[in-house]
Amino acid sequence: MTKICKREVIKLAINGFQVPYVPWHCSFTLKAYDKLAQYFNTKNVNDAIGNHFLDLGSGKGFFEDIGHNCVRDVFGVVWDRSVDKDIGIVVNPVLPEPMLKKYHFPDPLDKRFFKHIPSRIAQSPDLYRRFLIGFSVYERAWTLRGMENLLMDFYEHPDFVHELLHLIVDYNIAQIKEALKYDIDAVHFGDDWGQQQGLQMCPNMWREFIYPELVRMYAVVKDAGKNVSIHSCGDVDELFDDLIGIGVNCFNPFQPEVMNVFKLMKDYKGRLAFHGGLSTQKTLPYGSTREVGEETYALLRAGADTGYIFAPAHAVQGDVSLENMLTFIEILNEQHGYKNG
Repeated sequence: MTKICKREVIKLAINGFQVPYVPWHCSFTLKAYDKLAQYFNTKNVNDAIGNHFLDLGSGKGFFEDIGHNCVRDVFGVVWDRSVDKDIGIVVNPVLPEPMLKKYHFPDPLDKRFFKHIPSRIAQSPDLYRRFLIGFSVYERAWTLRGMENLLMDFYEHPDFVHELLHLIVDYNIAQIKEALKYDIDAVHFGDDWGQQQGLQMCPNMWREFIYPELVRMYAVVKDAGKNVSIHSCGDVDELFDDLIGIGVNCFNPFQPEVMNVFKLMKDYKGRLAFHGGLSTQKTLPYGSTREVGEETYALLRAGADTGYIFAPAHAVQGDVSLENMLTFIEILNEQHGYKNG
């Protein structure tokens, strides 16, 4: 039997078809990544563990190191990485007032987002290709304005919020259209709307401000015949039906601490694929290798025919032991259909 390439297995999973094995794509913070790089004696941990996605573009747009543990993104926002080495903390909002007159959006066609796409596809032709749009709507807005300021603006300056979100999505759409000129499979959008219990805003507010912008942004991807995958941390399953209705194919990070992942797999079988599910708040940092293995096997069994891509529920943190990481990595790679396919 000819082994199906990883790209095709992901397509089967996302479209809800039978898969020869449960595919996976796992991400790691810098500290956790370094542990694995040392163990596997490689700089390319993605290949070493058998990851299935090829992530293209630059989801965060961090290109400029300005020293003192700070970086500046393409929107002009400075991030302090002295504590959080992976993303950072916004130093000062570039929109201190609810107005856009003096602010100029960056060039969405900045060549730095696209110049490596052809070579990377050529180097990894068997992987599923996602172009990344990080901080895609709400998150981009609060990085520019400040989270507390923006949440107040929803009530006090709604016209400003509508204008800001609309311009952010205009920027994204221009970038998406350029990315669609390449042979990609999906556009992946990051935008955290949830918290440990419920949304960061009331559902009606999400539908008033954010939903209309998602509709027109996702439509560009769907009209091109590509998949839409999204990342939103927190308890956001109340939005799944809305998201499916506007074209979302795959949801990440699928956190077991805030939602019933096994029930959702059954409830949304054939309608929405899930990517994630292994506990990063409890099992990976605090559980034994046996517990990590049991949770991994349970997810693989449940996800074998429900449209599922395995992963820890978020980027694995540096306090997770090498043994716990290797436990789920080895189980994934020993799957019968993958190993013997």
